[in-house]
Order: sequence, then structure tokens, then C-alpha cells
Amino acid sequence: MILARWRARRANRVLIDQIHGEIVAAARAPALFRDLAVPDDLDGRFEMVALHSGLVLRRLGALGPIGAGIAQDLVDCVFQSFDDALREMSISDAGVARRMKSMAGAFYGRNKVYAEALAAHDLDALAAALARNAYRATTATEARALAGRIAGMAQALDFVPVEVFAEGRFRFPSAVGDAP
Repeated sequence: MILARWRARRANRVLIDQIHGEIVAAARAPALFRDLAVPDDLDGRFEMVALHSGLVLRRLGALGPIGAGIAQDLVDCVFQSFDDALREMSISDAGVARRMKSMAGAFYGRNKVYAEALAAHDLDALAAALARNAYRATTATEARALAGRIAGMAQALDFVPVEVFAEGRFRFPSAVGDAP
């Protein structure tokens, strides 16, 4: 019985790590930084991981109880990776706690705005939010292109069934024009 529980937790961890790996790979796509001029720094990378995680969480949230369970485990994994990154930068325990609280607020706040814009099919609102967050500006010409890219990915994710996530076959949809 104990061994069966351990195997189930281990299988779940492998599944979540696979989904998380796909998110991180999509968030680090060279085209984001090279072609769309997202700042290639700690904040820019956080913004892209938060954005791509939010897309997957948005889909999982629409997939019922199984999707919700995967989503919670995925959020735990994403925040554990944020925590690990801060600790690797030699930030003190107190500093990590403070920054994690700030990052959580930013993560959830941004993804709420992005999800609302995507649900309303409002590319202008999505571009404005991305300009503010990803580009740290009131306007950014690249934000409109990034918004189109993200809307396309969200649309592709809308067709991914829960079985693809649950069986570890999830692959983040690629954007048109992505190249290594």
C-alpha cells in the first residue's frame, strides 16, 4: 500500500515535471527575446514563465476535476522553481519569502488580466497588459505581435483534451515563425 502511494506520487511528479518543462521551453523560446524584444533579464523571463503557465492553467481549469488537480500540482511546481531560482541567486530566507509573496501577487494578477482579455477576444487589452508587464512600458509595438502569438497559443490549447495532460503527452503549441 505504501509502495503503491509512492509510485503514484512519483508518476504524478514525472507528469507535472513534463508539463512544467514544456512551459519553460515555450517561455524561453528565442523568438520571444530576439524577434519580439521581450527583455532577456530576470523580470522578462519571469513574465514569460508566468504568461505561458497561465495559458496552461487556463486550459486545465476548463477541464474539470482532473484538470484542476493537475493545475494545482503545476502551480506548486512553478512556484517551487521560482523559489529554487531565488535561492540559487543567494537570496536569504527572509528575502525569498518576501519576493515569493510579491511574485505570487504578480503571477495571479497578471494571469487574471490575461485570461479576461483572452476570454473577451480583446487583443488590444491583451497587448496593453503585455506592454505594461512584459515590456514595462505604456506602449510597445512588439506587444501587439506578442498578443497575437499568445492568442494563437491559447486558441490551440483550447483543443487539448485532459487525456493529453493526464497521460504526459502534452506539448506546448508552437507559434508561427518560431525557430531555434
